[in-house]
Amino acid sequence: MRKLENKVVFITGGASGLGRAAAVAAAHEGAKVVIADLPNSDHAAALGEVQAAGAEALFVPLDVTSSANIQQAIAATVEKFGRLDVALNNAGIGEGYFSFLETSEESFQRIIDVNLTGVFVCMKYQLVQFVQQGGGVIVNMSSLAGLKGAPGLSAYSAAKHGVLGLTRVAALEFARRNVRVNALCPYYIDTPLIKDAPEDVRGQMVSASPMKRLGRAEEVAKAFIYLASDDSSYTNGTQLVIDSGVIS
Repeated sequence: MRKLENKVVFITGGASGLGRAAAVAAAHEGAKVVIADLPNSDHAAALGEVQAAGAEALFVPLDVTSSANIQQAIAATVEKFGRLDVALNNAGIGEGYFSFLETSEESFQRIIDVNLTGVFVCMKYQLVQFVQQGGGVIVNMSSLAGLKGAPGLSAYSAAKHGVLGLTRVAALEFARRNVRVNALCPYYIDTPLIKDAPEDVRGQMVSASPMKRLGRAEEVAKAFIYLASDDSSYTNGTQLVIDSGVIS
């Protein structure tokens, strides 16, 4: 039996990058997949990939800075499929490399609004649904920058540290309600977010990896499947590091 057979999987930022790879992986594991992303995202192509893998799929427009929009997206998921079993809170934005003093307050707040507050509000209404139906699984996308300092990425690192804090608190509060909450902490992954990075910057990313390569989105997706499925039934409130050994 496939690991997510007939599970309803809701993925924010599911139209590209890590979210898209996770959506396709979930489809191959038998899930019904909801891709939640911005209206102007490449969601049609992502839906096509998911459906080609044999899964029933739904796109819901989502801006994670809007609480009303988040509630509507979850409601649309439940209306379509009757429940919500797994949520991957993956939507996020990057930032340029700026020193602490060069980082504007406006830029800092924008990163926090999307990458941290957006995760909090998504979790809040996912948990409401899980409590109503008797359980569920949340996987949050943090980062290696959520475990260690990342010079030049003060806002991003602060947000990803915060995501781990939210993960741990929710895991403790809802453990007795048949809800598990965990996080993924990848190193640099070869996705559209970093494809436009200057060659010297990409070279530094590769050089810092003990395996001397960037990670692949499919490798992170496999880790997501583990945390989303019953394979990790006693894993709660922790993070899975996917970094080739950088933090070792």
